[in-house]
Amino acid sequence: MAQVKFIKTDDVSAWLEELAGEHKVLAPRYEGDALVFRSFDKEKGFCIDRQATASPKKAVFPQSEELVDFTYMKDLEDPSKVAVDARENLPKGTAVVFGSRPCDARGFTMFDRVYITDKVTDVYYKARRENTCFITLACEKSENTCFCHWVGSGPADTDGSDVLMTPVSGGYLLQGVSEKGDKLLESKLLSDGSDKVKEAEKVHEEAKKTLDEAPDLSDAPKKLLEVFDNMDFWDEVSSKCISCGACTYLCPTCYCFNITDEQCGNKGARIRSWDNCMSAMFTMEASGHNPRPTKAHRLKNRVGHKFSYYPDIHGGVISCCGCGRCIKSCPVCVDIREIVLKAINFQPEAAKETADD
Repeated sequence: MAQVKFIKTDDVSAWLEELAGEHKVLAPRYEGDALVFRSFDKEKGFCIDRQATASPKKAVFPQSEELVDFTYMKDLEDPSKVAVDARENLPKGTAVVFGSRPCDARGFTMFDRVYITDKVTDVYYKARRENTCFITLACEKSENTCFCHWVGSGPADTDGSDVLMTPVSGGYLLQGVSEKGDKLLESKLLSDGSDKVKEAEKVHEEAKKTLDEAPDLSDAPKKLLEVFDNMDFWDEVSSKCISCGACTYLCPTCYCFNITDEQCGNKGARIRSWDNCMSAMFTMEASGHNPRPTKAHRLKNRVGHKFSYYPDIHGGVISCCGCGRCIKSCPVCVDIREIVLKAINFQPEAAKETADD
């Protein structure tokens, strides 16, 4: 049975320090104006009053990581022969991500369907995923950029989380979601929280009320395909975009990467780094041809993948957690919600004329 515990507000820092004795603990704190996840430091503290600027995606899917170290070795008796010694750098240790929002943890379920399957398993991602716990904080209210309820989620969604933390009088209710999460709740700093469950449920209900009614996106996959070849549509919705890539780098569900080999002398490393589908170089071929030559083509792919291609492959699940970071941090206010709704409601000119008649 899942554990239900309570922790006083003043004891949270001590609990994180206790967890840090066994795991690497990541918690959000300010660096300038940005709220980012960093290794917990008691002196620097943490802030969970608002959504972090960037999701904790790096905890499981680093922005840059060495997959393999390699060394070229010449045969001293026959210099024309060269051998390669390659060694995997599999992740080690365990981690706890504290204070992320439910949408952040849910984002990793999008990765799971791609990187941990019966046919393909990314051993680097799998190792970190299995050894990372997420203590997520249920939202008390929504922001105007939030739309988690559009994509089948909510302010207290537990999908992808190991512990759900809810603000209640005097502290937080901690509800175990997984076996890994239950183990984190064995601290003596925590007490039984059964008497706080109803209060937490009320917080969840009040948070839902701050969200506007969600539109029906069931037709989105089909409708986006219907406007796939309509470049006038995509030119219009991408007109403001400056291709900076902030939307992809901040997104909890974007999982594209590039592989490069970096070498110095006889030694080198194979490195995986995040890539950005809004970059002109993302699909540039060696021949010089680019199948996505304009920002309109690239935005079409980004929106289409999340709301059409991915759902078609993965049983209707939309590859977006509705965190709203791509809207909030876009320097020119491109709103993915507006694009999807515009595609759903799009009518060709011929259909419009018939309707007017």
